[in-house]
Amino acid sequence: MLARANRVVLPADFRATVRRGRRATTASAVYYRLATDPAAPARFGVVVSKAVGNAVVRNRVRRRLKALGRGRIDAGHRGEDVVIRVLPGSAQGSWDSLSADMDAVIPAPQAGNSPTA
Repeated sequence: MLARANRVVLPADFRATVRRGRRATTASAVYYRLATDPAAPARFGVVVSKAVGNAVVRNRVRRRLKALGRGRIDAGHRGEDVVIRVLPGSAQGSWDSLSADMDAVIPAPQAGNSPTA
């Protein structure tokens, strides 16, 4: 579970991230990344449409992506808003495939390096 400080919750924040953020597409999702204050905590938001599947499937995918985001935050990811728009192909994706996709788009922060560089 993501803490409230680590969630994109306001519609205006979702819109700003999607409109002004950098976009990266994987097989399972479209990631929008918008740099914010480097001292601010990273925030994640997930958008899952009904095209992904029924409520059980949508919630499972959402929970997995939030858990992966929580791992990034625990590793020290800061200064960025990330909105993840889930694609229908993610319904059949495993934890490992979702994790590999997120690793490709949002590399884990390294000591001394800025996560938004």
